[in-house]
Amino acid sequence: MGVVTDAWAWLTTGAHWTGEDGIGQRLAEHVYVSGAALLIASALALPLGLWLGHLGRGGALAVNVSNVGRAIPVFAVLALFMVSPLRNAGYVPTVVALVLFAMPPLLTNAYVGVREVDRAAVRAARGMGMTGGQIFRRVELPLARPVVMTGIRSAAVQVVATATVAAMVGQGGLGRIITAGFATYDTAQVVAGAVLVALLALLVEGVLVAADRLFAHDRRLTER
Repeated sequence: MGVVTDAWAWLTTGAHWTGEDGIGQRLAEHVYVSGAALLIASALALPLGLWLGHLGRGGALAVNVSNVGRAIPVFAVLALFMVSPLRNAGYVPTVVALVLFAMPPLLTNAYVGVREVDRAAVRAARGMGMTGGQIFRRVELPLARPVVMTGIRSAAVQVVATATVAAMVGQGGLGRIITAGFATYDTAQVVAGAVLVALLALLVEGVLVAADRLFAHDRRLTER
């Protein structure tokens, strides 16, 4: 319990929350990098996955290709960027690496979500005279939403957790707290940094779950 107590003491020390190296600054950096990566990955992967799922062609190949990204460590991608002209581009290498890491679950769940929609519902909609676009918006997309949101939550949590590796190449974020603790042999600081990352990941998960439930509730009210 000594390490837990020391970590709690480190977290509740006001001086550790302020300044350029404080928790507040590192948290803002972490949220910025993670948010940017997730937004870009979503903008790229979700439309493609949904479109391929609607067409029913080429999706399996796209998913398999995107899954190759899961086998490539984010730190390895960052290391490659650090010996390229992008090494002086600020957070760009970190964001690009995290985008590549986030795209597989987003693309996979978007594609699978649409393909798993009951074909009977699609045929019924087509029989009612709906166009392909109407079927996608009114039938496939609403029914695929739970699976798509699962992919978004999975990607978000993974990005938040993995963004700590940015500190290994001198970038900001909560990972800097952990690496600074290792550098000074301060176990309490290392544990405190890890706790902060875990809490942020849980918070992001909770916010996305709440947003999904609120959206579903509002949609039910609209349909009544």
